[in-house]
Amino acid sequence: MKRIILFLLAFAGFAAGMFAAYVYGIQQPPQPPVFDPASNPYARGVYANGIVESEQNAGENVNVYPEVSGPVVQIFVHEGQAVHAGDALIAIDDTVQRAASAQAAAQADAAQALLDELRAQPRAEALEVSRAQVGAATASLKMAQDQYEKQRRAFEIDPKAVSRDAMDNAQNAWKVAQANLDVAARQYRLIQAGAWTYDIRNQEKQVEALRRAQAAATALLDKYALRATADGVVLSINAARGAYVSPQGVYETYTQGQAPVAVLGSGLQRLAVRCYVDQILIHRLPDLHRLKARMFVRGTRIEAPLEFMRVQPYVSPKIQLSDQRTERVDVRVLPVIFRIAQPDGVRLYPGQMVDVYIAAE
Repeated sequence: MKRIILFLLAFAGFAAGMFAAYVYGIQQPPQPPVFDPASNPYARGVYANGIVESEQNAGENVNVYPEVSGPVVQIFVHEGQAVHAGDALIAIDDTVQRAASAQAAAQADAAQALLDELRAQPRAEALEVSRAQVGAATASLKMAQDQYEKQRRAFEIDPKAVSRDAMDNAQNAWKVAQANLDVAARQYRLIQAGAWTYDIRNQEKQVEALRRAQAAATALLDKYALRATADGVVLSINAARGAYVSPQGVYETYTQGQAPVAVLGSGLQRLAVRCYVDQILIHRLPDLHRLKARMFVRGTRIEAPLEFMRVQPYVSPKIQLSDQRTERVDVRVLPVIFRIAQPDGVRLYPGQMVDVYIAAE
């Protein structure tokens, strides 16, 4: 009985093993790929990786940086909004500069008031006072002269009636009165002549310098509104209210690097591809005006023909497109820019990575 049970168990194990071998030996049909890998559409093609950007006559996307530093207090636009050159994008705290501008304006106004005072001379009230001083000096001279004449006549009649000391004092008093009258008359003429020409010219230059300082302070105050430098579409705003911005840009939380405060482009209707051809493949490119190329968007089935625009004729170090800010490799590339003929119903955005094949000789 025991042998029969062992035999049955062995047979059951054998049957289970055969069934498992059959099940695991069944081959499942392969799943179709999510997308077709990019393949060279040309018999002889040069591969280049590229990035989608806004179509520009020269350069890349427009990076906008402020000329002053400070926290952001207001944002006037949003991503995707069309703007014109001169439109305000963000406002930076201008409290200190506004006070400096007001101070410069007050100093210029004070200098202008002093210049107006110099030009308005002589003042009528000052002339009246000076004229009265001349009259008083004239009267004093008349009194001193009369006193001296009396003393002189008495001395001539009787030398003993008037002492020599009294005669000298009277004569000195008369001369002092003459000098005082001369000083008063000169002071009157000085006031009557008005401000000195050189004083007016000096004050005019002071006013001009302060007005220029005021204009500079006002011009700098206008820099606290970051404005669009060209017509286009706002591709990104990298600062929020309260963020600190400077001429170096704004600190980016995720990349921990400096980024432009705003990026402008030509919109999603006009896109281009900037591809980088390895320097060892440059000699295989045909005549630039006969370049044909095709673009494949990574991870999708999207492809589109490209129209040659221009070459940036400077072979530069390759930039790792995954981190354009810091990473470089020891490879030099030639940037070639193509215009995208966008297929209907396909959405492309600046910054997308693409594979490009260029027809080669």
